Amino acid sequence: MSEPDAVVIGAGHNGLVAAIMLADAGWSVQVLEATGQAGGAIRTADVAAEGFHSDLYSAFYPLGYASPVLSGLGLDRHGLSWRRSPSVLSHVLPDGRSVTLHAEPAETAASVARFAPGDAQAWTELYDEWLRIGPSLIAALFTPFPPVRSTGSLLRALGSSAELLRFLRFAMLPVRRLGEERFDGEGARLLLAGNALHTDLGPEGAISGVFGWLLAMLGQQYGFPVPAGGAQRLVDALLSRLDAAGGTVRCGQPVRSVLVENGRATGVRLAGGEVVRARHAVLADVPAPALYADLLEPHHLPARLLRDLTNFQWDNATIKVDWALSKPVPWTEPEVGGSGTVHLGGDLNGLTRYAADLATRSIPTEPFVLFGQMGVADPSRCPPGTEVAWGYTHVPWDAGLDDSAVQRQTERMEQAVEAAAPGFQDTVIGRTVAAPRDLERANPSLVGGSLNGGTAALYQQLIFRPVPGLGRPETPIRDLYLASSSAHPGGGVHGGPGANAARVALRRRRPQGALVDTGMHWALRRLYRS
Repeated sequence: MSEPDAVVIGAGHNGLVAAIMLADAGWSVQVLEATGQAGGAIRTADVAAEGFHSDLYSAFYPLGYASPVLSGLGLDRHGLSWRRSPSVLSHVLPDGRSVTLHAEPAETAASVARFAPGDAQAWTELYDEWLRIGPSLIAALFTPFPPVRSTGSLLRALGSSAELLRFLRFAMLPVRRLGEERFDGEGARLLLAGNALHTDLGPEGAISGVFGWLLAMLGQQYGFPVPAGGAQRLVDALLSRLDAAGGTVRCGQPVRSVLVENGRATGVRLAGGEVVRARHAVLADVPAPALYADLLEPHHLPARLLRDLTNFQWDNATIKVDWALSKPVPWTEPEVGGSGTVHLGGDLNGLTRYAADLATRSIPTEPFVLFGQMGVADPSRCPPGTEVAWGYTHVPWDAGLDDSAVQRQTERMEQAVEAAAPGFQDTVIGRTVAAPRDLERANPSLVGGSLNGGTAALYQQLIFRPVPGLGRPETPIRDLYLASSSAHPGGGVHGGPGANAARVALRRRRPQGALVDTGMHWALRRLYRS
């Protein structure tokens, strides 16, 4: 393919989704991946012990399963199938009590009621609200900003402009405040707060409430599904789907620069010197700083954008441990054994202290641990009678951890599991530890060990993502689009940024789309004018 219609930089899932959508529209597409393997932060390998299939990065996909982007690709016809654990997730408190998000709302209600009897009804009401407005909210997440149609649908679901205002307030709440307003006991509050910490938002952070609510409600509705056989099966399905649509992927081909002529992206130059031209568009599934600061010459960009980019904030860094275990985790609380995901390391005040440590650039001495036991959902991941598990915790971004600091934090993580499951450490027959530098070395888009392409904080969402702008995939350079998690709607495996970029690139080739595109670029240039 000497000159494809589109070049996609990066074969992460967003890049693959964008390429599939373009190829489905009849475009010739070439995806260029810097590393030796497609998939970005979706990869499975036997790293802890032979026969134990560990997901090296992302592992469970409630938002991906609910995403209209991924579900619309028909990946089940390309080998993808889903598995779920008997219960969704458990949060174990330091005093040994636990609360569990079950597949059945009534069972979750009973679990939270152990902390406060009235919370059973409160949980049911919260989930009923989700069923009423969740579909419109999901639709809004996966369309270019502003989501006009889905906002109208959300307003109709809410019933009045007054209820919309109440929902907007709800969406701004820190998760601690949301929990205090809706529940009396700590159990339900922890289900929300623990899910909020899947981002880099602490219990006191604005909009942490809506993130915790979104993940908890998706878990209640769909569970936390995992691909049968390993997360890699999702990548395999995307590659098969792209191949069927006629697109191609070239791995081991790092892009050195984007070619710009007369204010328009016309292709890319590879690190080896090869030039790949693109007739219609270049889509970049790379972090925003990598696109603007590394792949483009400064004179092609407005000076104000480059100044704004200096304020871009990464999300917290990550330490990830994979374990091969000789038997299932010996939890003190038996119901925790049925949960594919387990939250460990603190009550609500403990989670606040953990978040405060990160905010003050201190290494948490009592880390919050997000723990996965994959054989519970998918027994094919490990030999019979054993378990393959993983855990991660956050540390401040760019903390400069040396080997001894990583080892100490790994020990703290294992101690948190041991406290909830005495004898856990005796079951470990293999482990591998990935420090932030290891994550970035394996996947250059995980800059400094950050997982979400930039903080999820309110000041870097919507029209502020990745910098103050239009909240859209367009860039100040015509026919160049940001298709990574640095763009709206942000991090997670759901395909939203890739799909948004592909939709806008396709619209640009239509007569009416060209007019809109001209207006967007005029607005961007005016916005970033020095």
